[in-house]
Amino acid sequence: MKVGIVVEGSYPYVSGGVASWVQTVMRNMPQHQFEIITITPKPMTEDDYRYTLPENVAGIMNLPLNLEQKRSRSRKPLTEQEEKALTEWMMLESVNPDALEVIGNRIGNSTEFFSGELFWELVQSSYVKEQQSASFIEYLFMWKGMFTPVIELMQYDFPEVDLVHSVSTGYAGLIAAVIKHQQQIPYILTEHGIYSREREEEILQASWIADYYKKRWVDFFHHLSRQAYLAADDVITLFERNSELQGHLGAPEEKLRVIPNGIDYNRLSGIERRTSSRDKLVMGAIVRIVPIKDIKTMIQAAKLLEERSVPFELYIMGPLDEDEEYMEECVRLIQQLGLENCVYLTGKVNIIDYLPIFDVCLLTSISEGQPLAVLEGMAAGIPWVVTDVGSCSELIYGGSHDRFGPAGFVVTPVKPAQIAERCEWFYHNPAEAEKFGMNGKKRAEAYYQVDQFIDLYAELYTERREAYGGHRV
Repeated sequence: MKVGIVVEGSYPYVSGGVASWVQTVMRNMPQHQFEIITITPKPMTEDDYRYTLPENVAGIMNLPLNLEQKRSRSRKPLTEQEEKALTEWMMLESVNPDALEVIGNRIGNSTEFFSGELFWELVQSSYVKEQQSASFIEYLFMWKGMFTPVIELMQYDFPEVDLVHSVSTGYAGLIAAVIKHQQQIPYILTEHGIYSREREEEILQASWIADYYKKRWVDFFHHLSRQAYLAADDVITLFERNSELQGHLGAPEEKLRVIPNGIDYNRLSGIERRTSSRDKLVMGAIVRIVPIKDIKTMIQAAKLLEERSVPFELYIMGPLDEDEEYMEECVRLIQQLGLENCVYLTGKVNIIDYLPIFDVCLLTSISEGQPLAVLEGMAAGIPWVVTDVGSCSELIYGGSHDRFGPAGFVVTPVKPAQIAERCEWFYHNPAEAEKFGMNGKKRAEAYYQVDQFIDLYAELYTERREAYGGHRV
């Protein structure tokens, strides 16, 4: 079977998280071929790859946002029904799949569409309906900024596949919906974090979006998610709380399904950890250096730990070039707090070389799905301090039928004092910390092994392919 994987801002140009999940899926399904359709802010090349592509990757199609295509699909007069579908879609009133065909094949490229009478009428109607009082010209450019990537992305010629699988909603989910509509194939959607909620948080905090336009941008991303939920045959996420949220945001209940992440338990569980000498607390963080991971809170917690006279070392392990401005801010914070001799930004490393020395691992994110880093540390028998985001609480404390004890502590996001307090507890209670680590190890073995989730997806691919007639297979 040939599977189209659609990702946004991820594989193969970003390491960790979703990208690691995509690599794991492909490596563990050698019986299938994969076409990667990857949406990025700007054009990318092979030099930007962060992964060695598995042999069963048939191709990489890079779709840069806001890059107008050189050629244009011919503009065609719209029927009354097509105009109605397009109008309702751009007014965020409907996710009628007929609108996908109109945008993809009937309206020309973005420049041609924006110069037409229909676009002008749409913007005027929307301005009045929303009771806007800001500059109409500013509002017009906001509309163009919103729909330019949508029009350009939807007019690419996509590779033929037997099944399409997007790893988020948003632009990736929209493209997957278009491919399903054009090729009449099954579509599986997996959300790690809830995309529209994450975009909502970013928009509400963004200084570059005027307050009076924020609601429309929030509504726009929820609109894209509803389109993906409607088109998908299966709407999957990693844990129950997310699945309930998908339903609340418009995913039909009969499509909802939970498939947890999985890690190579055998490789990680065999790590021999050093016996702590208690002369210092050695902490690790397996994390990308980006704002959503809130590295600054981790650094501030380290300073509080120093003030509590707890000797420690903190190794923050992850690529340093994904957000260089934020990375430099973290470096300056470490210097300002005088932590250069105990807090280290290592860059990307082989975590197997570091896991044996850690007494505890930290995750201070303000948003997560089901972090692979936490599962990897649990499999190695390391206890955790994590923030209460995504499935972190379920990983550390277990689900309703879990027979294992706590694998660490869960704290409130952006609370350095709580993190420092829990780390100090680990320093003074090494025996209990060892028990926490073993609880997590047993939980990872029971529920989060890679073979378990790969088998579920392999079965689902086969079921959906057969339901749609098998295609080329």
